[in-house]
Formats: sequence, structure tokens, C-alpha cells
Amino acid sequence: MKQAIIVRTDLNMGTGKIAAQSCHASLEAYKKTNIVKKKLWELGGTKKVILKIGSEQELRILLEKCRKQNLSCAIIKDAGRTQLKPGTTTALGIGPDSEEKIDAVTGHLKLF
Repeated sequence: MKQAIIVRTDLNMGTGKIAAQSCHASLEAYKKTNIVKKKLWELGGTKKVILKIGSEQELRILLEKCRKQNLSCAIIKDAGRTQLKPGTTTALGIGPDSEEKIDAVTGHLKLF
């Protein structure tokens, strides 16, 4: 079991902003996951990977792939209080779910 966090690199967010958006994505995707998968993930050490993606369009395509595979996922939009305009899509949280299922949709992405 693992969770994947996908962060846009084209926004040139600062390190703190990337960390905050990743946390939002992790928590929101977790909230949408069923209790059995949550417990399995927690018992397995809550593995996470942070991956990078180059644009909002690529992120939205990935979101649709996740939905087609019935993966719990959450798209994150920034509130616009610091570096970005309000409503800017910054990240996508996926899972937790089986590594195989997540890798099937994210395997082409590079680690952040």
C-alpha cells in the first residue's frame, strides 16, 4: 500500500509551498479512502511518494485515469494567499491503495 502525491513543477512554487500543497493532497486523498485501505496503509508504515508533473493539463489527464481505475484522489487548488492566484491547481493526491494500482497510473512520472 502507498500514497502518491503529484505536484506541478511549472508553477515554480517555493519549497515551503510545495510541502504545504503536498500535505493538503495527502490529507484530502486519505479522507476519501475507505477504512480498510486506510488501515492497511497505516499498518504498512504509511508509504508515500512525491512525484512531479509538468502542467495542469497533464495533471487533469492523470486525475481522469485515477477516476477510471476507482482510485481515491483529491485535486488541490490554492487559496491564493501567498505565491499563487486563488484557485490555481497545484497538486493531486492519490490513495492510499495498492502499489500496483497506483504505479499503473503514475509509473511514468519522476520523483520530485
